[in-house]
Amino acid sequence: MSSDLTELYQQVILDHNRRPRNRGRIPNANRVAHGDNPSCGDQCTVYLRLDGDRIADLSFEGSGCAISQASASLMTTQIKGKTSAEARELYDHFHDIVTSGREPEEISDLAAFAGVHAYPARIKCATLGWHAVLNALKDDPTPATTENATE
Repeated sequence: MSSDLTELYQQVILDHNRRPRNRGRIPNANRVAHGDNPSCGDQCTVYLRLDGDRIADLSFEGSGCAISQASASLMTTQIKGKTSAEARELYDHFHDIVTSGREPEEISDLAAFAGVHAYPARIKCATLGWHAVLNALKDDPTPATTENATE
């Protein structure tokens, strides 16, 4: 990866951490799920409004490291408007990026997290919000946790 691309990706993460998108509760959420990363203290609650099977609106609240907060922010921008299946497909794509370091063929903000693979403990930070939203989509009230996760 070129140093210009690395710098661009770092800027994407820093920007989403400093100016998170879709932060706060949406008043008309019909699904809520919480995620917890006990190893580092990251917390993420997602608020989701489904219209049929489409994610009509999505937001998050939470605290934690720059990786977890930037990832949750970026996640909301990527899956809003998608169906549950499309959101799951994006998660699978994101998970591959953060666990393998493989950059997607197309340039996307998700690729900004490719460097996370070099820090296995940080993979849990990057995927926390995604796990919470997957629980919300399944209407699973069980808090998502990275306690026993392999990622």
